[in-house]
Amino acid sequence: MTSSSLARYRRWISRFKFAYSQTKPFPSPPSISSTAGRHNDDSDVPSGPPPIRVSLTGSAGRGVFATRKIGAGDLIHTAKPLVAHPLLSSVHHVCNFCLRKLQRNANANADAHRATFCCKECERNSKVFHDVEMQADWSDYNKNCRERGLKYPLLVKRLACMVISGAISSDHLDILQPSSLSPHMVSELKEGYSLLRKALVNASITDEQLLFLTQEWYTGVLARIRINAFRIELVGGYEDLLSLAAASVEAEAAVGNAVYMLPSFYNHDCDPNTHIIWINNANARLKALRDVEPDEELRICYIDASMDHEARRTLLYQGFGFICNCARCSSGD
Repeated sequence: MTSSSLARYRRWISRFKFAYSQTKPFPSPPSISSTAGRHNDDSDVPSGPPPIRVSLTGSAGRGVFATRKIGAGDLIHTAKPLVAHPLLSSVHHVCNFCLRKLQRNANANADAHRATFCCKECERNSKVFHDVEMQADWSDYNKNCRERGLKYPLLVKRLACMVISGAISSDHLDILQPSSLSPHMVSELKEGYSLLRKALVNASITDEQLLFLTQEWYTGVLARIRINAFRIELVGGYEDLLSLAAASVEAEAAVGNAVYMLPSFYNHDCDPNTHIIWINNANARLKALRDVEPDEELRICYIDASMDHEARRTLLYQGFGFICNCARCSSGD
């Protein structure tokens, strides 16, 4: 392991070390969230409803609470993405639907302009967006994302294609909390919106099909994705934290981004009792980091918990729009 990898490994581990220092019902998600192909790595998914409920918290809006005692290391529940998209750098190396890494030479002769999939089931399930996506030339849109280091507009593009295909309604993400966008940020989004609309219009998508695609819709969806999207880091078959961390660092495991329903309701804590992992694809697993008591709120850490107090608070405020008042921050740690 190189010195730079070792440093990242230590930062990764430190995100979880603090968790071991402490001894209205949720509606069913839309059907699109359960269309991902089921693979062998999903075989340990517990049957029955998860031991959780979504309720209002005293200060942070909605939150997720345990309905019974949950043991350290227990798999609480899994979640399939509402929408997912590979990183532009990974688009021909992972499944365009579930983000599973492809066999090294599986797409060696593939058309560079066509999406690749890990199995026939994912290819079939991708019909909710793929047929529409393939009608358009995304060169300018992708170039804008690449040059400006943007990732979330890719999710907006995919959502727009899903709406056009009739798979979802245009208000699909409205239940999620939006972030606050400054006038300057809204102004910067205009170019992305124009490029998205241009690509779809040039693909002969009809005016009727594009009625939903206003700048207000584009801005509203991005505002929700901005604080609800997860960076997908695959760690293979590793389950314990130490092996999982080493795999994440050594494999440069980030492959894409995704938005989920239930995981988006988990609030932040710099000393979390729950964490989220991805084994082989974009299906998320929520696991307990320590024993959780009935009615205790389940929280995950949104950022690198190894940062110092001021750095964490600044990043959370700038990125998520809140001042963290968790027990760890309140103590000045």
